[in-house]
Amino acid sequence: MTQQIPSTEPELSGVRNFRDVGGLPTVDGRRVRHGVLFRSGHLAHATDEDAAFLTSLGLHTIFDFRNASDQKLEGPDVGLPGVRNVNLPLSDPADGSEFWKMVRDGETDQLRGILGDGKGAHRMITSYRTIVTERTAEHSQVLHSLAEDSVPALMHCAAGKDRAGLSIAVTLLAVGVEREAIVADYLESNAKHRRYKVRRSGSAASAYSPEVMELLSPLFDARAEYLTAAFETVEETWGGVDAYLEQGLGITPETRERLRERLLD
Repeated sequence: MTQQIPSTEPELSGVRNFRDVGGLPTVDGRRVRHGVLFRSGHLAHATDEDAAFLTSLGLHTIFDFRNASDQKLEGPDVGLPGVRNVNLPLSDPADGSEFWKMVRDGETDQLRGILGDGKGAHRMITSYRTIVTERTAEHSQVLHSLAEDSVPALMHCAAGKDRAGLSIAVTLLAVGVEREAIVADYLESNAKHRRYKVRRSGSAASAYSPEVMELLSPLFDARAEYLTAAFETVEETWGGVDAYLEQGLGITPETRERLRERLLD
């Protein structure tokens, strides 16, 4: 029997952006069950108290969508006893160690060239579209795993916003959660206490400049236009959610029903 999450959000000191997505409404009047699907930022800096809380959730599987450069930067997840860890790297909206070196070193000129004049938001939109079209195998694996045996599950990336956010959105679409509720949950990542902390090099005086923070803001914001671009890509590429799930991800109606049984009240 899994623990029911209290209505007050737990305060995790080393894990950002943690939340239970339980309670979200479906189009047919059901709700996502509490205590079966969680999302967060990475677990590399989880404290002993954080790890004890996460262990108490009775997690079956943790899906880590970080890539090798993320893991090199942040470190591996803290291990939790009895929990299966599945690493499925998804493309990173701010991919590459060289990019993050620029961020940490405060290379303003280079950042201005890469992110200025709306390029940052365009980079994010392109990334979301690419994940939808090119990471169908990974999202298929996640949904099949959830339908089989992998709940309760926690999905995370680095910040718990983009790659995990899209994977949560795909899962919620598959069980029929209302589109507006999916977007509202996604936008919760904008809360100040949830946002990703950039570890910068102390040698760069410009690293904390207002201009650098403004250039980086599209990367660290959860913007409805990003998730909307992903939804539009589903429509443009497959003609709708049902076809995307069946043709793109290989999710049969029977698998969707098993997902609903596992995730919905």
